[in-house]
Amino acid sequence: MNSYKLTLLAILASLAVLGRYIFAFLPNVQPVTSLIIICGLLLGPISAMLLAILVTFLSNMLLGMGIWAVWQFISWALIGLISGILRKQLSNAPIALLAVYASLCGFLYGLVISLTSYQISGHFWPYYLAGLPFDTQHAVGNALFILLFYPVFNFLFKRYINSNFPNMTRDI
Repeated sequence: MNSYKLTLLAILASLAVLGRYIFAFLPNVQPVTSLIIICGLLLGPISAMLLAILVTFLSNMLLGMGIWAVWQFISWALIGLISGILRKQLSNAPIALLAVYASLCGFLYGLVISLTSYQISGHFWPYYLAGLPFDTQHAVGNALFILLFYPVFNFLFKRYINSNFPNMTRDI
């Protein structure tokens, strides 16, 4: 991993932690999942998984660490991995399709987080069904953050690569 990628990861991690902290008053509305998706699409699966681990650890240092942090690591890393694997298909997709994908990732996050309840109490379905309104808020927030952030980051990343590395391919 080169210094360019590390710098981008640091910027994305800072934005994600700050965004999670700022939006803490809204349940499950946070830019973290969307930024991990963007990282997977633009930088690849390994970078997105690393971002997921960084953001989970750093933001939980501010907001509180608990048993759920393990499942946050797992869910955000899984979303980053899937986004990185699908990057060739989704990079040229219309922004509306990316918003739908981000929404589905919000529900995937909620499903994985619900496994926390099963780990502790042995009851999965009551907890999962009770959390569906929060998962829906997360899904809608993801779609909105993708619509806001993806065009900006895609433009900036491409512009930086084209101006500083004219012979470099799209794969950062």
